[in-house]
Amino acid sequence: MMNMPPVTKNLIIINVLFFLGKLVATRYGVDMDDLLGLHFFLAPDFRLYQFVTYMFMHGGLTHILFNMFAVWMFGRVMESYWGARRFLIYYFVCGLGAGVVQEGVQYIQYLWQGLNAYDSVNVGYAVISMGDYLNRWTTIGASGAVYGILLAFGMSFPNERLFIFPFPVPIKAKFFVIGYAVIELLSALGNSGDGVAHFAHLGGMVFGLLLILAWRRRDGGYYGGSGSSYSEKFKRWFFDRRDRFSSYRKPKMKTSMGDRKDDYEYNARKRADEEEVDRILEKVRKSGYASLTEEEKRKLFDASQR
Repeated sequence: MMNMPPVTKNLIIINVLFFLGKLVATRYGVDMDDLLGLHFFLAPDFRLYQFVTYMFMHGGLTHILFNMFAVWMFGRVMESYWGARRFLIYYFVCGLGAGVVQEGVQYIQYLWQGLNAYDSVNVGYAVISMGDYLNRWTTIGASGAVYGILLAFGMSFPNERLFIFPFPVPIKAKFFVIGYAVIELLSALGNSGDGVAHFAHLGGMVFGLLLILAWRRRDGGYYGGSGSSYSEKFKRWFFDRRDRFSSYRKPKMKTSMGDRKDDYEYNARKRADEEEVDRILEKVRKSGYASLTEEEKRKLFDASQR
């Protein structure tokens, strides 16, 4: 937890605090899902702020554990790759997009069922007002943002191999994401009535896709581009930043007197330095910059100046 990137860490902490707050509020007869969950926009209890707050509400322990595990597993990688600001923007765009798509799907359902023509509806053995009925159309959970993160990981590191239970062999990230998208699409079209907002999940992925494509176009295809491994992308990102920084420095000419260094010795030392930098970058990827020793930080800084 200490070495987790700040946005990922804080998102997990906030979600857990909201979940604990919900448990406490329930003991006092307060329904946090009703207050902070995303209601259908024609329902009396709908509020605009619910587009944000619904992402921090969860239905149960399994719900929040799955979502937060995914944020921890894939979110920390994407935050390290993109940076905190871009990752935070992406997370909320996917979450907001999921909410917008869910509202659109519910409106189609509202018109399809002809609910706009009635003032009340039969629910079981009772007749309730249409407003009370629509208030029950509530969406909660960070799943839309989580599915957006899964898409980002699959697009950024398509050939990374993941071990997914119960499959005995590793699966490439791109196939993992495609499989999840297909399952969600079939579940949504199948109208399974399982109480899961499958279209919201797809909405998070769609909005995430649009944002990644917009960033790729603006950044010349770098972010989320193709590549064989996370380490290669991280090294390319690091040395690209080093080259940009170096271009602003004043050119210097170094001269030396004495015997020339043997080419073999020079090349061997250069390879050793590059391997050491690769090792440090891999450590940053796995454990974060804070895990580096002072010596490793110095070596990384020196490498960025060359």
